[in-house]
Amino acid sequence: MPLWCYAQLLMQNDKTTLRDLAIFPTDGSGGVFALIDCTTTQNGRDVLRKHVLQPPATLAALQQVQDVVQFWSRHLTSWPTIITNGTMVMLEKFFESADNTAMPPTGIAGAMAHLFQRLFNKREYFFTRFSLSHIADFLKGCTELKALTSHNELPALLRQELQLMQQELTHPLAAEIMAVTDRTPHPELSLLQYKARRILKNSIYRLMASYARLDAWQSMARATVARQWAFPILLAEEPVTFTATGIYHPLLSQPVSYDISLGAGRNFMLITGANMSGKTTFLRAMGIASLLAHLGMGVPAKTFSTSFMYGIITNMHAEDNILKGESYFFAEVQRMKQIAARLAEQRPHLALMDELFKGTNVHDACECTRAVASGLTGHPCHIMALSTHLYEVAQQFSNDSRILFYHFVTNISADGSYKFTYQLQEGISNDRIGYLILQQEGVLDLLNTRRNVK
Repeated sequence: MPLWCYAQLLMQNDKTTLRDLAIFPTDGSGGVFALIDCTTTQNGRDVLRKHVLQPPATLAALQQVQDVVQFWSRHLTSWPTIITNGTMVMLEKFFESADNTAMPPTGIAGAMAHLFQRLFNKREYFFTRFSLSHIADFLKGCTELKALTSHNELPALLRQELQLMQQELTHPLAAEIMAVTDRTPHPELSLLQYKARRILKNSIYRLMASYARLDAWQSMARATVARQWAFPILLAEEPVTFTATGIYHPLLSQPVSYDISLGAGRNFMLITGANMSGKTTFLRAMGIASLLAHLGMGVPAKTFSTSFMYGIITNMHAEDNILKGESYFFAEVQRMKQIAARLAEQRPHLALMDELFKGTNVHDACECTRAVASGLTGHPCHIMALSTHLYEVAQQFSNDSRILFYHFVTNISADGSYKFTYQLQEGISNDRIGYLILQQEGVLDLLNTRRNVK
């Protein structure tokens, strides 16, 4: 089995993180997965989804996948177009359908059987012809891929996969099926169908599995090229590094890009700014870029360098559990507990925390956020970012050289109007516009309107 499949439990992104980053949203919007899903078959889509859930477990395995994706990004025209999702569906239907056929008759009996099938059992007649043509198309497409083994710059992982396919294509029956045309007599098709079911079934299934893996790889390459994303530089775990220029959120139609640099000695970013100023979007951009980098594909940035991470964990939108009697605040605490457990592993993680402890009063939120921020400074081997609109918390740590302070700028006029710039600058913000938003949205006017009741 290729190295890239050994994900095990080392680099796993949990459901909460995937939800916070909108990888597989349930609202029908498509999310990030829709951006990278350029697969041509459902089998390939299933492999790609599994790859997102369980990325490569080691830097070496990740680099192998990246090499393959980069190769495909330069040779997308080599991807066979003869194989479609309908081809794969037909193959599965063919091999899973009931088969009560004895050895097909030959000679005069075979000719009579052919005539009988064509006149009285048209459905079976056309199924035989149609299914054999799809098997032939699939084998031809795999043969096209096999031809890439002669390429000088073929990555080791891709060569390994293609050599597996080549072994399956050496059977003489494969060549006979690929020679099938519209003029191939029905008796010959029946005989080939009979042999294919009994001789090639397992081989075809192995080829389908290989093709699905290749489909997932070319999909990541195709998405990278189509969206003009940059391939990241993948670095060793130590020293911990997370550097990007022009990083942006790929789901926005008009995104703002940012330059950031975190590393050993300054691995913790504390972000302040008003509500809706861009803090959450920025954190998500960091998380999405890291996730895509750890899939081996390009990322939405001009340049991106990252140490190999053993996981991404977020705390953005906790959910209460009424059935368990758990409050929103308790859910936030439990999620923070999970993050703390990950950070205690001493293996690099990316931890993204947004507006912690929203489920309690301002005093408690300040105290809890301050305690968490203090604890985070004691974990130098991770990349961490915490956003808060509680500027008092940031002010308390303003002299800590281990923390990078950034804020989102909001332009507030003398008349009380405001404008979000979504620009990220160094320093701490003390912008407070919650009351202004409440006022400008007309909420207070509505509440103060008295209606005459007759």
